[in-house]
Amino acid sequence: MSEFNQPLGGNEMPRFGGLATMMRLPTQTSAAGLDAAFVGVPLDVGTSNRPGTRLGPRQIRDESRMLRPYNMATRAAPFDSLQVADLGDVPVNTFHLPKSMDIITSFYDEVLAHGCTPLTLGGDHTVTLPILRAIAKRHGPVGLIHIDAHADVNDHMFGEPIAHGTPFRRAQEEGLLDSHRVVQIGLRGTGYAADDFDWCREQGFRVVTAEQCWYKSLEPLMAEVREQMGNGPVYISFDIDGLDPSVAPGTGTVEMGGLTSAQGLEIVRGAWGLNIVGGDLMEVSPPYDPSGNTALMGATLLYEMLCVLPGVMRRD
Repeated sequence: MSEFNQPLGGNEMPRFGGLATMMRLPTQTSAAGLDAAFVGVPLDVGTSNRPGTRLGPRQIRDESRMLRPYNMATRAAPFDSLQVADLGDVPVNTFHLPKSMDIITSFYDEVLAHGCTPLTLGGDHTVTLPILRAIAKRHGPVGLIHIDAHADVNDHMFGEPIAHGTPFRRAQEEGLLDSHRVVQIGLRGTGYAADDFDWCREQGFRVVTAEQCWYKSLEPLMAEVREQMGNGPVYISFDIDGLDPSVAPGTGTVEMGGLTSAQGLEIVRGAWGLNIVGGDLMEVSPPYDPSGNTALMGATLLYEMLCVLPGVMRRD
C-alpha cells in the first residue's frame, strides 16, 4: 500500500463513475500534510468576450478521469513521490471582482503556509494576479513562464485596473515578478497598436511570438528558458488559448495560428529541473467545446505541471 494518495484506477471504478475530483484523487479541506494540491477557482467576472470559464474547473476535473498515474514519455512518477490531493474550489464572490481577489489571495496564503505547491484550475486569467500575490509573499519575486495568445499587460479594461487582460502589468508594477526571468510564449493575433508587445520587452520580458514557434520543436527554446530561470523560484501560467483553436476551441478569446498540443507539452516538460513553486491552467470555457477536448488538454497540461515539480522521481 503506497504512503501517498493515488488516483482512483479505471479497473477499480469505471472512468465514467466515481467522484469528479482532479484525476479522481482524494479531497481535503486543508493543505496540511500535502506536497502539492489541485485548486479550482471558478471565476469569470474578469473576462472580456465569451464567458463560461467559471465552469472550467468542473469540466477539467471531469475530463481528467482519463489520466493515469505514470507519465509514459518522461517516466515521471508523481504519485510515488508527493502527497497530492484536490482542495476543491475557492469560494469566490461572483458579484464583486475586487473582493474575489482578496478571497483568492487569502486562500492561497493558507495553502502555501503548509509548504504545499498549488496547481490551479481556472477560471479566467484575472485569477493569476491574486495567486502571484500569495506566491510572492512566500517566495519573493518569481520567474514566470507564461503561455498565452495575449500578453495580458493592458493598463486598464473599460477603465478597470483588474481584469483578465491586466494581470501581468499589475504583477510587474507590484514587484511580484523577477522581470529578467519572465518569458511569454505564443503571443499572436491583432492589436490596438503595432507596439502592443513592446511594453513587455521594455520590462525585460522575453517575448516569443507564435510565429517564432511555427514548424519547429520547442525543446531548444526551453533549454534557453531553463538557463534564463536558473535556480530561482518559477511560476507557470498557461492560458489554454496559447494552443491553437483547432485543438482547444473552448475558450473565450480565440486566435488562429497558435501552438500545437505537442508544443504545449514540450514547454511544460521543458521546465523539468526548475524550482517550480506553482502553476495554473486558465481560460477553459466549456460552453464553447461540448466535446470536452479543450478541458482534456487543460487537465493533461496540469498533470504535466505536477510531473515537473521538485521532488518528483523518474522511473528507470
